[in-house]
This record gives sequence, structure tokens and C-alpha cells, in this order.
Amino acid sequence: MADLAIVIVTYNSGDSIGRLLSSIGPAYPGEVPQVIVVDNGSTDDTLMRVAEFPWVETIMCANNGYAAGINRGVERSPQVRAHLILNPDLELKPGAITALLAELDDPHVGVVAPMVVGADGELERSQRREPTLLRAVGLGFTGVPALSEYVQEAAAYAHARTVDWALGAALLVRRACSIDVGPWDESYFLYSEETDYCARARAAGWTVLFTPTATVVHNGGGSGRNDLTHVMQIVNRVRYYARAHSRPAAAAYWALTVLSEATWVARGHSQSKASIRALVRPGSRPDQLGCSRHVIPR
Repeated sequence: MADLAIVIVTYNSGDSIGRLLSSIGPAYPGEVPQVIVVDNGSTDDTLMRVAEFPWVETIMCANNGYAAGINRGVERSPQVRAHLILNPDLELKPGAITALLAELDDPHVGVVAPMVVGADGELERSQRREPTLLRAVGLGFTGVPALSEYVQEAAAYAHARTVDWALGAALLVRRACSIDVGPWDESYFLYSEETDYCARARAAGWTVLFTPTATVVHNGGGSGRNDLTHVMQIVNRVRYYARAHSRPAAAAYWALTVLSEATWVARGHSQSKASIRALVRPGSRPDQLGCSRHVIPR
């Protein structure tokens, strides 16, 4: 059985995919692993850029979302020890893949997340806590763990540690964990699929581990950021919570999210206007999410 298959889901990622593919060799010295690019209907030069790397396998799909793309790539590579799921707007630091795979020596580890830094070298707070009502209030800037979904303490990034979930830009998933958890939930389309996946992995008895021994550079913006993507992020956050909790708790989380987004509007974040509209007017939500019938999305 091969050690690894790398799955990269692209969508109009022509300006970044070449940097990522070029970084794979130094990140995993030796034999080139199986690399699968699942393209979700790009209309730019993504496929032309990928074609410059003849060892990469390309799957062309309709755009059914990020989770759907991951599932297609995983289905194409069943006989491996692990899958490394990567966003196209990353670069891997030398030795990063080797370091991630080393964490699988612990048989309890099912998902491994690397250190993430920005293009400027600054640490990105990529560790996350499980969403709660208190963490929906909008006081995450305080850094108080009970109020913040983001793990902001610098000390938490200095050593390997178990986390609830981590930024989905780069995740190594053991194949045995993948079999236990099942496919990524395609109903989310974009955002919250990693929250859901890590929660299901933990429920199945697997550890989600952050390690600082592997580093990736997140250049950001590989597939764009706009009102649509922000709406998907916020609606799916409420949706994830609603699926796991009672109706009263879900209603409270929805209301707190509306209030939190309103504070962002007051601070000049125009995209939050679109998310508030989508939360209070279900019919205005993106068709891709398929949750326009009820105020509380499920």
C-alpha cells in the first residue's frame, strides 16, 4: 500500500496552483506521491497550469462544491495509507509532508493539521474550538477560550496538541479514519465541511492533531472571496450547529449570529450585510446550499 495520495480541489486557481505543485517534491523527498487535482469547472488557465506537471492526474467535474471535489479525489485513490487534502493557494515548506506522515505513528491519530503561516511569514491562528452559544456572541476578539472559536494563544502553536478542528486548507487524513467517518458532507458546498468532518472523526474515536513540525504557507484568495462565499461561511456555521443541537439552541445560535454580523456591519464589513440578509430571508440563500425553506438552516 502506498503511503500517500494528495487531493487538491481547484476552481479558477491558475494564479496559485503551479506554486503548490512545485512545492510537493521538497516537501516529500523521494518518490513523487500520487497527486490528484479535482477541477470544479475552472474557466481560467488552471488546467493549462496543471498540465505543466505531467505526473499529476486531473479529474474534471461540475462545481458541486469543495467537499464533493475531495470525495472524488479520495474515491480515485483508495489504496493508500493517508490522503493529504490541500487548498490550491498553499505552498508546502520542505519536509512538511514527511513531518505530517510521521504523526500517524500514533495509531489513535486520524487527522493531522500543520502549522499555517501567511505569505508574510506571520502565524495564522488555524486551530479551532467547537462552536457554542457563547462563541457565537461575537466576542472572540477577547481571546477568552469560552468566547472564542479561534485558538489564539501563541503557546498553543508551539507544540503538538489535540484540537477540536483546524482550518481545512491542509489536512492529512488516515485512510482507516476516512473509512470510519465516511465521505465529506457535500451539502455544505463550501465552508464548515472540515468542522463537520473533524467532529465525526472525534465521535468515531480518532484524535485530531495539530503539529508545528510541518508548515504550509497560505497565500490566500486562491478561489476568490466575496459576498457569496461569506454568506456560505456564515449560513453553514449556523447550519452545522443546528444539525447537532436542539431547535431552541439552534434558534439562539441563529439569533446570536445575526447580532454578531450586525456588529461587523457597524465596523465597516460590508459582506456581513449579505450574510444578515441570507440569515433572515431564507429564499435569498445561495442555491448551492439547498437550505432555503426554513429560517434556521439545516
